[in-house]
Amino acid sequence: MADPRAGQPAEARDLVDVAHLVTSYYTGVPDPSDPGQRVAFGTSGHRGSSLATSFNETHILATTQAICDYRREQGYDGPLFVGRDTHGLSEPAWATALEVLAANDVTVLVDDRDAWTPTPAVSHAIIRANGGRTSGSGLADGIVVTPSHNPPRDGGFKYNPPHGGPADSDATSVIADRANAYIEAGLDDVRRVPFAKARAAASGYDFLGTYVDDLPHVLDLDAVREAGVRIGADPLGGAAVDYWGAIAERHRLDLTVVNPLVDPTWRFMTLDWDGKIRMDCSSPSAMASLVAQKDRFDIATGNDADADRHGIVTPDAGLMNPNHFLAVAIGYLFGGARPDWPSSARIGKTLVSSSMIDRVAASLGKPLVEVPVGFKWFVPGLIDGSFGFGGEESAGASFLRRDGSTWTTDKDGILLALLASEIRGRTGRSPSEHYADLVAEHGDPAYARIDAPADRQQKARLAALSADDVTATELAGEPITATLTEAPGNGARIGGLKVTTESAWFAARPSGTEDVYKIYAESFRGPDHLAQVQDAAREVVSAALG
Repeated sequence: MADPRAGQPAEARDLVDVAHLVTSYYTGVPDPSDPGQRVAFGTSGHRGSSLATSFNETHILATTQAICDYRREQGYDGPLFVGRDTHGLSEPAWATALEVLAANDVTVLVDDRDAWTPTPAVSHAIIRANGGRTSGSGLADGIVVTPSHNPPRDGGFKYNPPHGGPADSDATSVIADRANAYIEAGLDDVRRVPFAKARAAASGYDFLGTYVDDLPHVLDLDAVREAGVRIGADPLGGAAVDYWGAIAERHRLDLTVVNPLVDPTWRFMTLDWDGKIRMDCSSPSAMASLVAQKDRFDIATGNDADADRHGIVTPDAGLMNPNHFLAVAIGYLFGGARPDWPSSARIGKTLVSSSMIDRVAASLGKPLVEVPVGFKWFVPGLIDGSFGFGGEESAGASFLRRDGSTWTTDKDGILLALLASEIRGRTGRSPSEHYADLVAEHGDPAYARIDAPADRQQKARLAALSADDVTATELAGEPITATLTEAPGNGARIGGLKVTTESAWFAARPSGTEDVYKIYAESFRGPDHLAQVQDAAREVVSAALG
């Protein structure tokens, strides 16, 4: 149930004590016997809070040393790009990481302005440095210090190997295990030098200029400028704040940065659905202040703290559902806007994204690849050009350059936000108007995600289910057409269950941080049928778990 203050401005009582947060980073000592205080890499790295002793200097010392060990074992001896976002814990963790990297003789490249760096700018830098190579000497990789859209009390730390995208479990499991071993050993064998020496050893890299100047090779910004598209960009206090101003200036766009403020308390945010401050640019509650300004602009956009997610606001619809914009973006890009892309380029989507995408792909005659949750599954295809586009329901996506070569292999919220303006500039219609066309052609799906309680044992059983564990033959009045525990696009385990019918589906996955499992569901028969699907999903999962 939504908090009664959702969408309202934050108050003093909602703000984190940044001094206490940072002090706890340095003074808190994790207990490695407590699962909640160990290093654990999810789909986007290790996240936690110093206030819960789950993101402290000890964690970052151990994790950075583990990354140094891993890259040495893999033969990665090129530069390592290090970026950070605007969370209060990001700069302390960034400084700690530099101390360990320098002690391990790693060539480190940091922002030449001593400022924040969006995740896509780090991915872009890695791709450029490696020039398409994935093996051999001199390969670059990267670290981004960010918990993405998480609340201000949280910190995050993620590793991007030489392919430029999120590290797969074959890397993160090794890094996490090694990091936890260092913590258990009291940080013995963790190398470190004083920060002044580490900072002096790091070299500057023009993340902003290199990324911003390269944008015309992936987007038609001439069309945006010539059409006079009025753009409002809200970085939500995140790492993209300087990038949007530079984009406006360098490409001569009618673009206003509606909120240039950076404050680690995020006191200027409106509260998310649960009453917390969260920089989720796909949330109507978190984006309420930008939505209120929708009539000032042809396209208004928001990004989360590390700018790997996008939110699209139009005058006629307000904040678009992320699934809706993904469907529009795919229809536009594959419908003739990128004539130089390989004709065989495929569309990638996560299995909890809308089936509207399936219908758009079928109407275009383009192959669709459905993968488990996690952007890492799109990386190989974005590297070799076999994926023109990869997107996930949580407002994260990237796509190829205009010539069909690789742009980024991590989510790029700036790119997708600007694509909305390209669509408006080249077609004269908003993305939400284009989505109305898709609804008229394919139907109007109702989509939602809810949580259901589950303890640790139940979550483990859900993650290990096989299709044979499901005995149900119908779902909300329709025959079940498929029961999946592996993604149809690549055969990888989904860590849960997906059940489909002719007009609906649900997917259930355990939460990595809470005692719940997540139910994603969609129905092309409307909201009432969606509610029936959700009720039936609980029954199917409960029966399968025993």
